[in-house]
Amino acid sequence: MASVLIPLAQGCEELEAVTVIDILRRAGVDVVTAGLDDQPVRASRGTVLIPDTELDAVRENTFDMIVLPGGLPGADHLRDDLRLREMLIKNVTERRYVAAICAAPRALAAAGLLDNHRATSFPGSIDIAAISGLTYVEEPVVIDNLVITSRGPGTAMDFALTLVESLLGKQKRDEVEAPLQRPAA
Repeated sequence: MASVLIPLAQGCEELEAVTVIDILRRAGVDVVTAGLDDQPVRASRGTVLIPDTELDAVRENTFDMIVLPGGLPGADHLRDDLRLREMLIKNVTERRYVAAICAAPRALAAAGLLDNHRATSFPGSIDIAAISGLTYVEEPVVIDNLVITSRGPGTAMDFALTLVESLLGKQKRDEVEAPLQRPAA
């Protein structure tokens, strides 16, 4: 079974966090949410989320993917957490996925994981000129090898379904997406 870590920081974007958690769990992925501390997480719109565990408890675990929800100041907390930065770098070094949506690509940038990649983010949330070799594109979801990025709350479902497809294939994505009753493009 595929495993995914979703770190939850104070001030994260709840629509992004919950959408990704829900869609991945519908696909049968083992999702672990981890707070940066031992407190309930108050998201950017005031929703309180209770993480499954604390980041320190899963720091040495191996995950097929680490997914970062955006929102502010949540994305800044993710960017500034050195434990998480180490985990992100380790995932890519060991050929496993990292993904970030909205403002959270700034955490990938701080870890050097956007260098020489194609990526997107919420407009203005990353310093494009400061990232070596970045090709910034304004697409809903961008996949570049092991790095997956997305724009914001409005792209959260597309992002989550892309994560399912990356981990488990197109057939599983279609299986999860069909009962969601999304309008045809």
